[in-house]
Amino acid sequence: MSDEIMAEAIELFRSGDLKGAVDNLDSKLRSHKDNSNLHHTFAEFANMLNMESQEDVVPGGKIMMSYKKAMQLDEENVEYIADFASFALECRRVPVAVKEFQRYAKKLEIEDIPVDDALYQASRNLVDAIEVMDPSRKAPTIQPWLKQALIWAVGGLGFTPEEAIEVLGSDD
Repeated sequence: MSDEIMAEAIELFRSGDLKGAVDNLDSKLRSHKDNSNLHHTFAEFANMLNMESQEDVVPGGKIMMSYKKAMQLDEENVEYIADFASFALECRRVPVAVKEFQRYAKKLEIEDIPVDDALYQASRNLVDAIEVMDPSRKAPTIQPWLKQALIWAVGGLGFTPEEAIEVLGSDD
């Protein structure tokens, strides 16, 4: 059923009409409130439209609410969590982003999945956000975020923090 609801929007997207796809999905949100995929796809497409336009064609708050609704409807979908966390980081809502990426990482750990590209990329984007807020990276409020970014970065390289410390501390 979800595929049928979104078919027209997907076709508009494929043909290059991102605005039309966003408008199409937006018109269906009220009548399909319980469709997590619809909410997630709307948020993703709306975010793409804003990035492409370099302005808020769709208000950021509306995008954020669509991500949250998708996560509320399908709490086990790790893709929804990672996409929402990435969006929060783009909006410089660092505490929210870190919390959601930590939740994402915990779900990966429970499923015995190693640190993935989403967390590795999040580490770089988090450091970028930190440098905007505090170029010296010394403020006490950002230290936990910086530590978390480093953990995700070394995890993305296939190391545990302890293994990274050992490699960096060796004289070889």
